[in-house]
Amino acid sequence: MRVRAEQMGLAADRLRLAGYGAAVFLSSAALLVVEVAAGRLLAPYVGMSLYTWTAIIGVVLAGLSLGNWLGGVWADRGAGTAAAGLALGLAGASSMGSLLVLTWVAPWLEARALDLMRAAVLYAASLFFLPALLLGIVTPLLTTLALRGSRRPGHVVGAMHALAALGSIVGTFAAGFWLVQSFGTRQVLAGTGALLLALALPFLRRARLALAVAAVAGAVATAAWARGGLASPCTRESAFFCIRVVDASAEAPWGEARALVLDHLLHGINHRQAPTLLLSPYMQAMLDLAVWHARARGRAPRAVFFVGGGAYSLPRALGRLWPETRLHVAELDPAVTAVAAGHLYVDTAAMRIEHADARPVLRRSRLRYDLVVGDAFQDVAVPAHLLTREFAALVRARLAPDGLYVLNVVDAWPELELVAAVARTLGEVFGHVGVWTAGDPGGPARLTFVVAATDAGPLPAEPPPALPWHRPWRPVPAGRLAHGMRLTDDLAPVERLIAPLMLGARGR
Repeated sequence: MRVRAEQMGLAADRLRLAGYGAAVFLSSAALLVVEVAAGRLLAPYVGMSLYTWTAIIGVVLAGLSLGNWLGGVWADRGAGTAAAGLALGLAGASSMGSLLVLTWVAPWLEARALDLMRAAVLYAASLFFLPALLLGIVTPLLTTLALRGSRRPGHVVGAMHALAALGSIVGTFAAGFWLVQSFGTRQVLAGTGALLLALALPFLRRARLALAVAAVAGAVATAAWARGGLASPCTRESAFFCIRVVDASAEAPWGEARALVLDHLLHGINHRQAPTLLLSPYMQAMLDLAVWHARARGRAPRAVFFVGGGAYSLPRALGRLWPETRLHVAELDPAVTAVAAGHLYVDTAAMRIEHADARPVLRRSRLRYDLVVGDAFQDVAVPAHLLTREFAALVRARLAPDGLYVLNVVDAWPELELVAAVARTLGEVFGHVGVWTAGDPGGPARLTFVVAATDAGPLPAEPPPALPWHRPWRPVPAGRLAHGMRLTDDLAPVERLIAPLMLGARGR
């Protein structure tokens, strides 16, 4: 009988430890699911940049650190499994509650026109500090409980840390590669909250405490639903963007128009009746340069490569102007292409579209292009590898000898750190470089610049009108760009170069 009792006791201990380990694994996975979903949830408000992710990771780590400390202190003061259940249940409620808090915080922060860095920190702190803190309590608390009576403390501690790390890995991959793009950010956060609540119930041995936690979570979920916190602003949510299509007919002089918004950047406006009427001024300037180049050469381009598709405004316009031209588009996100085809009047049948990063697509291409168009810059999230000297050399190698490379760059006026660096970098590869903008805004501002590079000969002082709806663009004097640094694959600090957009109201 004694041996059997000992065996039963060992089995019970193993079952108890397995339960603790499962809770540590799942709570750690839930924390990383929340962290990944946080980036997507905040993207329509502050974009997706290095600063956004820094704010989210920093806030989550701060909450986790404080939670770890509180969990250890709580365990030393005799906390039991009910405390772990309470932490898990409230973490579930606060994960759901982030959707409710967002409906209050977003209007308040938007009204204050804060710079993107401060806004990102405040969004992250108000929404995700509390869930991280509560989930941080679980691992040290359950590890301490598992150590009571254990003859192998090192084994227990190592196993709990390993399960926490493994859970974090699984949560990261599950959220990034599957959950967010399959179910949507809000559904993922609500589902994570429900999972944590279910995980808490076995630890809440007192029925009243379990009912109280469930009631709090239910009230939070109901309030979030009532305030529209569960309703996504996205037309479609992909692995890369919150994609929105909005009516932009008011921006058009006549007819119907729709705009594509990726995260919180207006990426392009397409006119239904007039494909060549590009309502985004920088798009029209790029079209003007493309037409000028074709007229200077006496023929339409045989092939054009597009670094990014987005709203497909330029491929659509050039396809209308030159139906025989081969249009090759490298668009990273297939969902963007699908939305453009389904909502933005884009016929992709005549286009060759590859859903991959433009650099490897261009590297393996064997075509010679008369025109390369760069339009892959998402707000303040600049893909640095598409601005370096090495990429410029790749573009030049794929261009015809008299080909033209044209791209847009967002920068802060009057600093011009990024556009100056782009101009210098291109100038080391091409014989002629031109930079244009809509004009001096009269004070600090966020501006879009159009940059062109070629070996064919001097560029025009101003992009000449290609169509009746021309807008004047003025050249940026070379003296304003003389301070630019060289951008290379080893050093392309674009975030530092556009810091004025992150640290001031110009970035909003």
